[in-house]
Amino acid sequence: MRRARLRFTGPRVDVPADVLDRLRDVCAAVSTDAGSIAEAGRDWWPLAMTWAIEDRVPNLAADVARPASGLETAAVLAVCNESSIPVTAAAGRSGVCGGTVPAFGGIVVDLCALSGIVDVDDASLTVDVGAGTFGAPLEAALRRDHGLTLGHWPQSIDLSTVGGWLACRSAGQLSTRYGKIEDMVNGLDVALADGRLVATGGAPRQAVGPDLTQLFVGSEGTLGVITGARLRVHPVPPREWRGAWGLATFAGGLDVLRRVLRRGATPAVLRLYDAVEADRTYGTGPGTNLLLALDEGDRAVVDATLAIVTEECVTAGATRLDRELVGHWLDHRNDVSALAPLVAAGLVVDTMEVSAPWTALPRLYEDCLGVLAALEGTIVASAHQSHSYLDGGCLYFTFAGKVRPDARDGYYIAAWDVAARAALAAGASLAHHHGIGLNRGRFMRQALGGTFDVLAAVKSALDPRGVLNPGKLGLDAPFGPVPWP
Repeated sequence: MRRARLRFTGPRVDVPADVLDRLRDVCAAVSTDAGSIAEAGRDWWPLAMTWAIEDRVPNLAADVARPASGLETAAVLAVCNESSIPVTAAAGRSGVCGGTVPAFGGIVVDLCALSGIVDVDDASLTVDVGAGTFGAPLEAALRRDHGLTLGHWPQSIDLSTVGGWLACRSAGQLSTRYGKIEDMVNGLDVALADGRLVATGGAPRQAVGPDLTQLFVGSEGTLGVITGARLRVHPVPPREWRGAWGLATFAGGLDVLRRVLRRGATPAVLRLYDAVEADRTYGTGPGTNLLLALDEGDRAVVDATLAIVTEECVTAGATRLDRELVGHWLDHRNDVSALAPLVAAGLVVDTMEVSAPWTALPRLYEDCLGVLAALEGTIVASAHQSHSYLDGGCLYFTFAGKVRPDARDGYYIAAWDVAARAALAAGASLAHHHGIGLNRGRFMRQALGGTFDVLAAVKSALDPRGVLNPGKLGLDAPFGPVPWP
């Protein structure tokens, strides 16, 4: 096959022959195949899809290791740590921020073999599962064999794994009912940089010092490699309800969502599309902001939620629309097939999801769309509220630009700069569920303030040689300058 060209031109660490031999001693599957290495050099970062058209990948590892257990994973890390070889943990590689790109080469540790349900405790409603377990087979097995559900339905469920969800603090589409992945986990198995295996948590609401489980959740493989997890599950829900309403303004729709949550209702789905996205996706016509609601669970709980959502929509003067709009969303919610043709046509396309308190959301919506629309080359910018909670929610922005081929990277960097900084200035977080990776790293110090130095200190303590996923989360790397942007 033709060798892919590298987009990143900075330092790249190779693996000496003697270290490769040691890796093969501790891990049964270590590949130096060019095809495997090229595939492991990218994830679903939209900008990298543009590079792929030009036969470029962000960067390449030297080798790919595929451990079959937590012990093998830990042994691989120990070898790499001793030899100062960078290690990038990966599995489904469904991330969209370059989080599993091997920024400095070295070894990619593919965790897909650490898969399957290990144990189910039906009385306690917990499940032990391998980090390399893909979402769709996990959910199918829980329902078929145990009458249970995790309730975690990210758009990437067919491509993503349990370990990936935990590494970037993933959100499923039913998060208002079930929570995000950090709400579902009560314990982890983690391989540390020096080859130690540790287990965290495991008991409900324990108070044994700081919650070390949450230290690793969201750390994107920079503090340790998650090899297994203990997750909370639920009985398969017996009842479902759907509803759709149209509202005159996006701000008015946000207020309806806020009032529903304020009254204690937590419908599994509570989404609000601005007029641009509502018409583009659902054909609602100009000027209609679309609210979609879906709930599932015990009949009494669902019926109470139905009553509250309906009452708040009626009070706000919303127009009841065809409930099959929710069915349309369910049928197409994981379909991203439109992205590839847009990229092939030369457009620069991406999304940015951030969370903020209810008080900040209206300004956040206006400010981010304003700066994106004002950017030269932008064709469209729109947004929807994808997840709602008692204290706020997630706004999910989409933008597309058309510029000269040699200006695509520049437009992409500029769009992220103006939108991310506008979001932070409006009181939003830097990310809600896509994580940080490479793409958002440059904003981390502004987002975290003084706590960024605490994160750097934790990284230094757990990974003093800096071998674990270097260059991510905005942290310095011992191998050279971070290659993006």
